[in-house]
Amino acid sequence: MPVYVESVTQPSPQDLTDLAKIYADAPEWLLTPYASAEALIEAALADGSLIAGRFNDRLLGAALLRRGDEAWRLSHLCVRKVTRKRGVGRRLLEETQRLASEAGKPLRLAAPAGHLEASALAARTHLPLDSL
Repeated sequence: MPVYVESVTQPSPQDLTDLAKIYADAPEWLLTPYASAEALIEAALADGSLIAGRFNDRLLGAALLRRGDEAWRLSHLCVRKVTRKRGVGRRLLEETQRLASEAGKPLRLAAPAGHLEASALAARTHLPLDSL
């Protein structure tokens, strides 16, 4: 499935609907430190950190990518429940790794401390894990 990764800066009404659906499927811990999925999306759009995976004009997964001076941090990676296990999250991760490498920056995963899912992803991808 050809998933295209893009920065989301000017979302269409359909993009906003898709983003709401993506983060509606997120476990509560993944939204930390934001109060809600809406707050996460609003903050990410405001600071330009929102990236998403698109297939057939629909957003299927999203994450926050903060491009720091020392390192880049990927957080809040989530894929719609109906689309999971089809490579969308892996594509988002691979593209962020490629972009960080091209920029000469290390990529780090960021998640709330103590969550097994985040620790497992960090171990599988050999990326350092930072606490949010």
